[in-house]
Amino acid sequence: MKVVLNWGRRYSLWVFNFGLACCAIEFIAASMARHDFIRLGVIPFAPGPRQADLMVVAGTVTDKMAPAVKRLYEQMPEPKYVISFGACANCGGPYWDSYAVTKGVDQIIPVDVYVPGCPPRPEALMQGILTLQEKIAAESVPERYTASPAALTSGLVTPATPEGSGR
Repeated sequence: MKVVLNWGRRYSLWVFNFGLACCAIEFIAASMARHDFIRLGVIPFAPGPRQADLMVVAGTVTDKMAPAVKRLYEQMPEPKYVISFGACANCGGPYWDSYAVTKGVDQIIPVDVYVPGCPPRPEALMQGILTLQEKIAAESVPERYTASPAALTSGLVTPATPEGSGR
């Protein structure tokens, strides 16, 4: 059963591209006819985060944009994966010393695969997708879905208090 479920998730990744800078152009190039990552089972340009399995964060994440990245990640259904695409998304890139730049998207959301480069070539994104597919194939379904309740809470929205709690 594990093999069948992982095979289905591995070869039907709906991608939500969160393009913030020049790396987004390389993402688009990877989806075009020359590189054609659709043949790997990756469906580009999901209508929104609620229909996506994979978020590709490409470009410089500023502190002002960080809450939007987190909010869109939280809207994605489980199982969800993240690829950090480019030096700016990985660690801030050439802007790492700026007061307004987040020092890597992994400070906001969990990242599964890092693709280095400035900007990375489309072939590097293809390799990152293959790496993610190998990770999905090795996943255990029970381990994936037994997250702690603390990991499922967001800092953006306060949980509702149950009625009768006295608060």
